[in-house]
Amino acid sequence: MAILERNDSGAIAHLQMNAPERLNALSDAMLAALQAEFEKLHEDRDIRAVILSGAGKAFCAGHDLKEMQAGRQDADGGAAYFADLFERCAQMMMTIRTLPQPVIARAHGVATAAGCQLVASCDMALAADNTRFGVNGVNIGLFCSTPMVALSRNIPRKQAFEMLSTGAFISAAQAAELGLINRALPEADLAAETDALAETVASKLASAVRIGKTAFYQQLEMGLDDAYAHTGAVMVENMLDQDTNEGIRAFLDKRPPGWRQ
Repeated sequence: MAILERNDSGAIAHLQMNAPERLNALSDAMLAALQAEFEKLHEDRDIRAVILSGAGKAFCAGHDLKEMQAGRQDADGGAAYFADLFERCAQMMMTIRTLPQPVIARAHGVATAAGCQLVASCDMALAADNTRFGVNGVNIGLFCSTPMVALSRNIPRKQAFEMLSTGAFISAAQAAELGLINRALPEADLAAETDALAETVASKLASAVRIGKTAFYQQLEMGLDDAYAHTGAVMVENMLDQDTNEGIRAFLDKRPPGWRQ
């Protein structure tokens, strides 16, 4: 079986990490599979939303420590391997941000270290209410510095640093309260609720969502004046879209829009 499985349902792509015996760890093979599939999705205009999940009892347990230890055997003590590994992982996480489609994490079980980073890197996330989240590397002497980048851009800094420096887990309820996930749900409802969210997103005008997702992340890195100037230009671009014009006219005429996309 493939280490990453993709099944499309209409305009929604379902990606499932499929290495349950390794808790869907971000091995070299898993990183490569995720990167390749995200690159395909970047060019796929038929897909309007993506759901990312994990097979088995966990969403993702982070990097594959056995592989990392094997890399340590290189002549340089693993320096080149580790640098390449973290660069590949960061590239995959950033590719999620640049996708035109919103990506929704569907988490269950545990999401730890780079697995927690993966949740934080997705545009939205839902989780079973018994899911635990952590950046636990400090417990084995490895501070989760790269997961910290995404985590600290999702939750308040003091709570992020507490998680990073103590290695403690937080519950799904705490993750929702802090903003790491959108909401926690009974496990029996998780798949249906995630599908419903993806279907809602997929029902919107694809060009508007694509423009909006890009602008959302760009403006976050700007000062207030620059953010307003930039998003004003984005609004102009959006307003000039023929499908946007049709959407506004349809709203005023009280009829469904006849979008081309």
